[in-house]
Amino acid sequence: QVQLVESGGELVQAGGSLRLSCAASGSISSINAMGWYRQAPGEQRELVATITHGGSTNYVDSGKGRFTISRDNAKNTVYLQMNSLKPEDTAVYYCKANTKTYYGVGLKDYWGQGTQVTVSS
Repeated sequence: QVQLVESGGELVQAGGSLRLSCAASGSISSINAMGWYRQAPGEQRELVATITHGGSTNYVDSGKGRFTISRDNAKNTVYLQMNSLKPEDTAVYYCKANTKTYYGVGLKDYWGQGTQVTVSS
């Protein structure tokens, strides 16, 4: 069993900053890629940022230059630093970890429950 717990979602004003955290725990052998996704009401869930075990990153176009994803492998934790926030960033943000468990055959995606980010005008 693997659990992902997100934290850091808040109500912030446009132009402000926020840092999201996601800690994975459970029967973890290793974690490959980790990422953040978001879903606004009436919209499809979209990729925000991903990071490989080795630190390679990619971002949604609208987040480039504003968002930074990082990870602490020793803590099985991924972070998303969001600066210059805009109202259109408002969404539920979900953490994902591509994880190998002690008892599983291979890698599997695990998801957190989400954390609400609201950016006011």
